[in-house]
Amino acid sequence: MTLLCTDPRFLDHDTGRHPEHAGRLVAVTARLAAAGLTQRCTRVPFEPVSPLTLYRIHSREVVEAVERMARHGGGRLDPDTVVSPASYEVGLLAAGACVAAVDDVMRRDDRIALSLVRPPGHHATPNRSMGFCLFNNIALAARHAQVAHGLSRILIVDWDVHHGNGTQDIFYDDDTVMFVSVHRYGGGFYPGTGAADETGTGAGLGFTRNVPLPFGVSREGYHAAFRATLESAADKHRPELILLSAGFDAHRDDPIGSLGLDTEDFCTLTRLVLDVAKTHCGGRLVSCLEGGYNLDALADSVQVHLEELLA
Repeated sequence: MTLLCTDPRFLDHDTGRHPEHAGRLVAVTARLAAAGLTQRCTRVPFEPVSPLTLYRIHSREVVEAVERMARHGGGRLDPDTVVSPASYEVGLLAAGACVAAVDDVMRRDDRIALSLVRPPGHHATPNRSMGFCLFNNIALAARHAQVAHGLSRILIVDWDVHHGNGTQDIFYDDDTVMFVSVHRYGGGFYPGTGAADETGTGAGLGFTRNVPLPFGVSREGYHAAFRATLESAADKHRPELILLSAGFDAHRDDPIGSLGLDTEDFCTLTRLVLDVAKTHCGGRLVSCLEGGYNLDALADSVQVHLEELLA
């Protein structure tokens, strides 16, 4: 059985006319329900994390800036990153969903969880909210796995079309977290980080693996690069838990990203991650929603992703 963490309160993060809007999650949840997939999952209850949990990875200034802007009616932290009156509480709730998913995967017989949350998180750095992201959900889940469950080998896989610069920054000198990102790179594509020679520093040297791919890469080339890097990183790190930053904006129809992938490619990618999880960590996998901005392509892609998780 696959665990499912989601909540209609995520719709309260009101970004207005913005690519990352509540309709994304409405489209996804409607599609999963219509396909009969929601009913096949076990719903996981969860609550917002406390601000103290955020301080495990974010500076006080980051947390207080979001809280203050929400309290004063909202605004923009930068041209891309919107805060509405409810956004601070929704951000705490999104982190709470990913943390609860880790708890349940570690404590139950069910080893797979999907967290359908917003706002996304992988661009949020220790010192800055950016790129539609307020707090870094996947990094908070990883740190919680370390603190609450004593894990010392965690693998974070990020297949969002944009480099997970925030996640990389948080764990760049940490040899307990292996970070693998496969993303579009070059020509000024956002956020401009994620070159192949960004491999970590200090104790974390060699524990960051970036696979920068050019626009126009073939689907077969993408698959081969993803598989080779994922399997090599997992063989080195022997993870006790895998966390997946599951963005679906590498789809060919995405208006922001696009690396030419079709919906069925996310079935293949999911299967590869599941195989690695079964080999190294008893199948323990937590998938957290990141990007994806064409509503039909996003809903289609999450559907095949969950179908594979349930298989």
